[in-house]
Amino acid sequence: MSAPFEKVYIVDGKGHLLGRLAATVAKLILSGQRVVVVRCEEMNVSGSFFRNKIRYHKYLHKRTLVKPTHGPFHFRAPSRIFYRALRGMIPHKTARGAKALENVKVFEGIPPPYDKMKRMVVPQALRVLRLKPGRKYTTLGRISAEVGWKYQDVVKTLEAKRKIRSQAFYERKKALAKLEAKATQNKSSELEAINKELSTLGY
Repeated sequence: MSAPFEKVYIVDGKGHLLGRLAATVAKLILSGQRVVVVRCEEMNVSGSFFRNKIRYHKYLHKRTLVKPTHGPFHFRAPSRIFYRALRGMIPHKTARGAKALENVKVFEGIPPPYDKMKRMVVPQALRVLRLKPGRKYTTLGRISAEVGWKYQDVVKTLEAKRKIRSQAFYERKKALAKLEAKATQNKSSELEAINKELSTLGY
């Protein structure tokens, strides 16, 4: 993904395929870009729910025989599952890889201050564009809840409150824009001379 350098990219994970999004984010953070991924619980994984559940339970049985407390660590939260997939695409044991991983943040839901910032999508990772119509898929949040993630209801409640606040903000913004347009129209005759002068100056 060739992208212009921004202060920080805020990616909305909803509707993205986990692996494809992880690959794109890996390229961005390795190039020195800071990335924040929100709504990880709404990410999609191709394949049926049952198949993915069986695969994850297989992974849960993998352990170190010498000292099981040394790993592998089986993350249950959607954000940490995505982080683990992302880490696998980066040389995380090198200084460059470790530094790249410091440039990424992952969250369930959309916590402040990211709820008031512009979010973007990654077209090459969107399920509707990359997964053949009719193919089965499941959400990461559902898999996580099945294998031990306990905060699905908490995130759902917080997201419902955030959506109400966002809707109220949007309505206020629309009303203010309407008033501004009306005020400009009412004063257009008075501003005509000033606008003509400004246009001669290139504004």
